[in-house]
Amino acid sequence: MKVLQVGKFYYPIIGGVETVAFDITEMLNRNGITCDVLCTDIGKKSSVESFNGYNIYRAASLTNIFSTSISLEYIFILRAIIAKYDIIHIHLPNPLANIALLASKLEGKKIVLHWHSDIIKQKKLLKLYRPLQTWLLNRADAIIGTSEKYIFESEEIKTYSEKCIPIPIGIDDSRLQSDPDIVTSIKEKYNNKKIVLSLGRHVYYKGFEYLISAASLLDDSFVVIIGGDGPLRSELQKQINAEGLDNKVYLVGKIPSHELGSYFEACDIFCLPSILKSEAFGVVQIEAMSFGKPIVATNIKGSGTSWVNQHGVSGLNVEVRNPIELSQAICAITKNKEVYSKYSLASKARFNNIFKREVMFEKVKALYDSLTK
Repeated sequence: MKVLQVGKFYYPIIGGVETVAFDITEMLNRNGITCDVLCTDIGKKSSVESFNGYNIYRAASLTNIFSTSISLEYIFILRAIIAKYDIIHIHLPNPLANIALLASKLEGKKIVLHWHSDIIKQKKLLKLYRPLQTWLLNRADAIIGTSEKYIFESEEIKTYSEKCIPIPIGIDDSRLQSDPDIVTSIKEKYNNKKIVLSLGRHVYYKGFEYLISAASLLDDSFVVIIGGDGPLRSELQKQINAEGLDNKVYLVGKIPSHELGSYFEACDIFCLPSILKSEAFGVVQIEAMSFGKPIVATNIKGSGTSWVNQHGVSGLNVEVRNPIELSQAICAITKNKEVYSKYSLASKARFNNIFKREVMFEKVKALYDSLTK
């Protein structure tokens, strides 16, 4: 069995989708299954890189328009190498991969689509792209959804449920190491108050403005730390200033990777206040769960985020755009040690049972095996 992972980008670019593709590729090769990668590489010449015993085909890309790479090389490379592989595993959304597949010879190939999210923002472009997407969905032998909830609520893939399989994202928790000295310094910096941590790009669907408003409803035993950066950062800071929350809400920017585990360890609770289904899963939730942190998340229609955080078990889910419910949930979890301990232990157990990288790998391998019998 030979597998080709097809995505937009690949390591060392690390986002949610890229991490999933990286972990699957690494685990397959470690277990004796040849798996290579095709991705784009903006502003560089096309190249073939040998990495950890497998090949990464990096296609030169002219630019990126509406979150889609523009690369003729990507299409040419796939056409040239596809004959070597039995399974083509495509991480979506990625219209370029769809076009490249359409232009390639697919006889005898098993096509696996990894559906990370519907296309949400580019509605007008989706109308133009939908015929290609429909061809791809019809051609696919299997469609991986990151949760059963997302599969059955997605407007795009729910009609293909007979070939969908839920495989939750799993992470390698050993990547997130905490340093006791850094943990202590974080706690001391915020006067050993209860820390509500949130992370993500400062963009339209993350809902950080509602978490900031929720902070005004928390007493002075709490601080809110929001990590990350993005186009809305200045607006968020203006809101913090306007609401007089300079000593309660802190925008700390992008947290260095070597410190991220320490922030998870230092926090008391993790909050995902996202408001739209562009947040399809919320990997940061399971990163926090790997440290046994209770979660407060939102009930986003059509998203799997509220499935990842099991309401009443690993944390609480509240309605979107509701600062009052966010603050109430944070207080409910932290109100006494027994309640907090219950959520903390269940959060860690849920991570170990469902969201470890090894669990994801075994399910992906079982799917591959079923397609190549």
